[in-house]
Amino acid sequence: MVTKKQIEKILDTIADPELGVSIMQLGLIYNVDVDKKGIVEVLMTLTTIGCPLFDLIANPIREKVLAVKGVKNVEINLTFEPPWSPDRMSEEAKVQLGFS
Repeated sequence: MVTKKQIEKILDTIADPELGVSIMQLGLIYNVDVDKKGIVEVLMTLTTIGCPLFDLIANPIREKVLAVKGVKNVEINLTFEPPWSPDRMSEEAKVQLGFS
């Protein structure tokens, strides 16, 4: 069975196309749910409302997660509640981007 941790590990390999930092480390992923039928639901945000890069992030998520044995479908839901802020970034991402 596919696990949440397994999916999060994959998401950590996907870089924001503009910043070159993992979408997990940036704090763009708010939640990951995996059900017993192999449906993965990703709740995510973008750094700004109206950011034109959603498809450039969502497509690699779909491709990489669908490649996992046992995953039947990937649903990506976009939210801006709560709004993203640099406080959501990992320490590693803050260092990479000069916030620390």
